[in-house]
Amino acid sequence: MAFRAFYALPAENFATSSGQHTNAVHGFTSMLINLIKDQKPTHVAVAFDVSDDTTFRKAEYSEYKGGRNETPQEFRGQIDLIDQVMEAWGIKTIKMPGYEADDILATLAARGEAAGYEVLLVSGDRDAFQLITDNVFVLYPKQGVSNIPRMDAAAIEEKYFVPPSRYSDLAALVGESADNLAGVPGVGPKTAAKWINLYGGLEGILENLDSIGGKVGGALRENIDAVKRNRRLNQLLKDLELPVTLAELEEPRPNRQEVETLFDTLEFKTLRARLFALYGDDTAGAPPKPSTRPTTRSWTTPPPWRSSSPPVRGAVPPSPCSWFPGGSVTTPLPSPSCVPTGRPTSSCHPWTRRPMPSLPSGFKTPKKPRSCTSSRTR
Repeated sequence: MAFRAFYALPAENFATSSGQHTNAVHGFTSMLINLIKDQKPTHVAVAFDVSDDTTFRKAEYSEYKGGRNETPQEFRGQIDLIDQVMEAWGIKTIKMPGYEADDILATLAARGEAAGYEVLLVSGDRDAFQLITDNVFVLYPKQGVSNIPRMDAAAIEEKYFVPPSRYSDLAALVGESADNLAGVPGVGPKTAAKWINLYGGLEGILENLDSIGGKVGGALRENIDAVKRNRRLNQLLKDLELPVTLAELEEPRPNRQEVETLFDTLEFKTLRARLFALYGDDTAGAPPKPSTRPTTRSWTTPPPWRSSSPPVRGAVPPSPCSWFPGGSVTTPLPSPSCVPTGRPTSSCHPWTRRPMPSLPSGFKTPKKPRSCTSSRTR
């Protein structure tokens, strides 16, 4: 999401008097403010990617995410600034060596749903579509950081002709250019979906390889090892040992002094007012006393973002993930008291809200809380 923000706002228009570019920081922060304002999560977290060289996927396939362009000079240093903004804001950031922000979001989504929450993941990575269920949704940015429609099972089936649970099978056959994973030559989404629906998924396709004729059938048999590899690499992990608990992500509140100091340095005036407006005039930096806290919870996370621009190699930006409070590549969770009675409207790597009994946005009440996961930065 940081890269999306970077490319959405002209770098030359966002720089401090000292020359530090801030367009990615500004765009990411503005997006998160809007998400929290609209979704009213009770929990927020942001997930960050780590260096691609340390991930288990890179260890299995050295060309994974290869061919990316160098990180733009104007982007350098902005990831650390986003991290500083999250810290001053009181939002937990999560990153785990060896894993990607999407894996963190997947784990948060699984935990949120298991706890009875409705989860919203804000992510620019299509791999997140595999996480969609009746209670987990993905807010997938289509343009910049302002147009972020919600993707549910019906939207996935309409666009890709397969249910979310089979999206990874389709991606394995078609390939994913952003991850440098080549698909079967000549096989597009419609052909892949036809095979998946006919044979019941990739497993069924593998069992019926000899039954698939034509040029594409031959291409499939010639590239079957690559398809199997793609499927292993695009599977998101849902059982990571995260360094935070849901309780630690609940109701993040900004530290006014730290925000004032940091935003003075970044020369953010309008954003400062918008951020404090989310919490009224009594933002003190410390969380409310237990006796004054809402009884319901929700989670919010800033979505991981993937830019439509060429892939970038170098520093990895943070991306929000979905699940309980806090986190870079985090997931904002709507506060229980703010959760609407309807479905949530999603980083992560999305928002979770608890199903009601009258919960704030984020997770809905215990049955279906809403959690938001926001974008991830790469």
